[in-house]
Amino acid sequence: MLTLASDFGSPYPAAMKGVLRSHGITDLVDVAHDLPQGDPRAAAFWLRFVLPEFPPGVHLVVVDPGVGTDRAAVCVRAGDHALVGPDNGCLLPPARALADASVAPDTDPAEAIEVFAVEDDDPRSSTFHGRDVFAPAAARVHEAGVDGIGSLDGFVPVDDYDDYAIPTAWVEAETAAGEVLVVDDFGNAVTNVPGSFLDGRVGEPIAVETAAGTRAVPVVETFADVDKHDPLVTVGSHGFVECDANQGRGDEAFDLAPGRAVTLSFEEAVAATVPTD
Repeated sequence: MLTLASDFGSPYPAAMKGVLRSHGITDLVDVAHDLPQGDPRAAAFWLRFVLPEFPPGVHLVVVDPGVGTDRAAVCVRAGDHALVGPDNGCLLPPARALADASVAPDTDPAEAIEVFAVEDDDPRSSTFHGRDVFAPAAARVHEAGVDGIGSLDGFVPVDDYDDYAIPTAWVEAETAAGEVLVVDDFGNAVTNVPGSFLDGRVGEPIAVETAAGTRAVPVVETFADVDKHDPLVTVGSHGFVECDANQGRGDEAFDLAPGRAVTLSFEEAVAATVPTD
């Protein structure tokens, strides 16, 4: 299996598929081509969440705001998976998740990750390395197999590469301070606060403090636990705390966007006030 993920929209993914099919690869799966444009951090989050659901395969990832620059092309071996894409950090969080999910229980997942620089001499263009560099490299990995990456010409093991780690929230018993990682298409504002912060607190009010002010909302298990359009806090399927609204947009309800700070406090919930216009 070979999966594709990008921020290209359409029709650019078709060109990458054409390259892959010219190498005889037909088992292609589109993960997403509407990842937030030019945002490797968001790509890292979503692929960390999605790719571990797949069986062993090669994952072609192209979110590449540095296309045409001197940033490297890389292939990351992660257990029995491989990821191919730009060296901008977006491959390492999903690689760690894939290694965690695929290595033997007595194996250190970090030992199952190896990064290779991919030589990309004289690509056809300086603006479409998804077609000209990464798709051909992914095809070669697919043909060689994950265990054969080290034998491929132009794939050189490296220790110096761009890494990105999802930032860690500050968490105490009653208060957590973090930031919004992504906002999904439903408007759910996903924070980096671990879902365990809400363990045993369903039904309690919690204060959500943002740059727009502070308001108290309920901690719920499902969206339908509050009235239509009412704001809420819950744990998403990815395991992080979300600021949402039932059949509405949480980003608008709380005035949140990726990168914005958010503080959650059970202690402050009673005194919290809803900001006025």
